[in-house]
Amino acid sequence: MEAPKFIPMGVKRALNRVRAGSMPFGWSLNPYRGCGHGCAFCYARGTHEYLGYGADDAFRSRIHVKEDVPRILEAELEARVARFGGDVEQMAALLGTVAVGTATDPYQSAEARFRVTRRCLEVLSRYRVRFSVTTRSPLILRDLDVLQRARLEGVHVSLHTLDAEVWRAFEPATPPPSVRLRAVERLAKAGVPVSVFIAPVLPYLTDQIDHLAKLMQQARDCGAYDVMVSSLRLAPEVKPWFFSVLKQAYPAWVPRYERMYAGRAYPPRAYAERLYAAEAQARRLAGFAPRAHADAKQGPHAPHAASARSPLCHAEKGAEAAKCVQLRLPL
Repeated sequence: MEAPKFIPMGVKRALNRVRAGSMPFGWSLNPYRGCGHGCAFCYARGTHEYLGYGADDAFRSRIHVKEDVPRILEAELEARVARFGGDVEQMAALLGTVAVGTATDPYQSAEARFRVTRRCLEVLSRYRVRFSVTTRSPLILRDLDVLQRARLEGVHVSLHTLDAEVWRAFEPATPPPSVRLRAVERLAKAGVPVSVFIAPVLPYLTDQIDHLAKLMQQARDCGAYDVMVSSLRLAPEVKPWFFSVLKQAYPAWVPRYERMYAGRAYPPRAYAERLYAAEAQARRLAGFAPRAHADAKQGPHAPHAASARSPLCHAEKGAEAAKCVQLRLPL
């Protein structure tokens, strides 16, 4: 496996507006382009095509570092404060929540070297801006001091399986599941609100009730306040790489995946409803409160009721298939 190359990247802005009303935040912030974790299923792979790469291993091996983004973020926030006559609290209240790490992992290995994410969080904290962080990495523990003094909406740790074989097949460059669970435990013990994103759920491989319940139970035992399930999204540009990994690791499942995702990025409605039912039963077994989903009687376009702390699981209006949506946001 080729070692990642780090490439400086200039940016014109730090905060990107999120206009989807279904999301519980108004802005996204991504300190890097690409991700050293290189998960085979990552929906953000396609974004590397805008940089002249393919949605292949270049997403993992060519990491663009936005080294100047903390300074730009501070300038943006300072300009907003000036518009409110110097009132930081009013600016922060009207700005709303910033989601850090919607199209990259802000705590991938590059962060240990460049510390771009930490510097961004320090700026957000200084300006009293509420934010959330999504990561697969225990490196976030390095920044407990910032998280504890910030207006933190929550940390969301992504963990889609406890199965070592599945983990190695689809995300071999990520920290092991046990390491991520220990990070959840340490965050919770430090008073940091932490949840677990079971994302994405892989059809036939990680969608069994007992699998979901075991993962949820371990998350709860480690102090996670909630868990959330998200189905696998395979955009056209991501499919070739994902299927190349699937064929190597689980060739017998390839025909079923091809049928399920033929001409679509999401699994069909019938599968989504089975997944919702499995999630509901697993939540009960693990001791989590029920989560509302669209009632099948309301039809395929009915939105799901999603909690304010649970942004991933809903159906988009106008969608042909039920969607337990993974984030698709500006960079």
